Amino acid sequence: MLAGDRGPAAQMAMSILVRMARVYGAAELMDISGAHIDSTIYIGEAGLEYAERLASLGAKVAVPTTLNVSGLDEQHWQEWPVPRDWAGKAHRQMIAYQSMGAIPTWTCAPYQTEWRPAFGQQIAWGESNAIVFANSVLGARTERYPDLLDICCAITGRVPAVGLHLTENRAGQVLFRLIDVPQAIQADDTFYPVFGHLVGRIAQDRIPVIDGLTVAPAEDQLKSFGAATASSGAVALFHMVGVTPEAPTIQAAFQGRPPGQIVNVTMDDLRQARRELSTSEGQQLDMVVLGSPHFSLAEFGQLAPLLEGRRVHAGVQFLVTTSRGMAQLAKAAGHLDPLQRFGGRLTVDTCILATPMLPPNIKVLMTNSAKYAYYSPGLLGTTVAFGSLQDCIDSAVTGRIVRDDSLWR
Repeated sequence: MLAGDRGPAAQMAMSILVRMARVYGAAELMDISGAHIDSTIYIGEAGLEYAERLASLGAKVAVPTTLNVSGLDEQHWQEWPVPRDWAGKAHRQMIAYQSMGAIPTWTCAPYQTEWRPAFGQQIAWGESNAIVFANSVLGARTERYPDLLDICCAITGRVPAVGLHLTENRAGQVLFRLIDVPQAIQADDTFYPVFGHLVGRIAQDRIPVIDGLTVAPAEDQLKSFGAATASSGAVALFHMVGVTPEAPTIQAAFQGRPPGQIVNVTMDDLRQARRELSTSEGQQLDMVVLGSPHFSLAEFGQLAPLLEGRRVHAGVQFLVTTSRGMAQLAKAAGHLDPLQRFGGRLTVDTCILATPMLPPNIKVLMTNSAKYAYYSPGLLGTTVAFGSLQDCIDSAVTGRIVRDDSLWR
């Protein structure tokens, strides 16, 4: 490939990959059997030119490759204040990656599609929440692949043999012990984004090991935990003792090594982390936004009955983001009709953090996502209130921020 025997696109991709492998300090490359591309999001001319250059050279992915959120909801972008020129370029970037043979999943949660990787499978994934879920919950193996390099891995089917691809680098580094955290808190959906925010802030790019859970988390709870750790920190792998596949015991999670740090987590710590996720100081509310990571079928099933017989306040927008595939499944299950009757809106294939769709009058958001709560002030210039799914619905109906804090007292 490097010599050009497999065409100019593979040569370009391999030349970049080899150069980056030297930066990583890799002694060799290794095979992968799947990829997920984050470069799909249009962020400027350079990324578009890069994608179209590869496409024009005849680039084709060598392994099954899913695509992350795009910069555009192709069907409904006109309903939002997305500039037409921007939308055209974002669409061109989508077309370029599809032309390379990638699967148009357009989701940040590819692990909830049929292309979910298996335990031990070597992959090259972009998108921080997808990376941490694949490594931690599924036990697949990927490094944190940046935009532009991810597609090179997919085209060549190769990655540098470094980091979390290798067993010896997957040992835990810092131990988080839950101390006297009630089971009712641990079972609640809001616990996982709050705890994840705390873990990410402390662990940063180290591998945290979680001990002391007395409940079995659901998949979407693990999804929200991982997304939070990858937002406030740079966590690419976590171990939950007795929950995730590489952590049947503390000893296994640390591969027999002692933890570099031990952090005891109390209710006071969790309350402080929960407070950090809210930057809105008043009761004003402009929009409720759900779905970061993208809403799953189970989450639609949880949301639908909570909306029945209620109606969003005239002064509030209620938005759910997901993929086109998940939206079709939710529609078939009857979960979208309650959202429509409630007065809510659905956006597919993109994210308010990735596209200029937010109306300028939206200043205060509410969400149950730690990822949205962490990034929205900086990326969207809004303030945020964090709450439970029920809090978000109640606030949307009331027209102002309301939260039930009784569980956290």
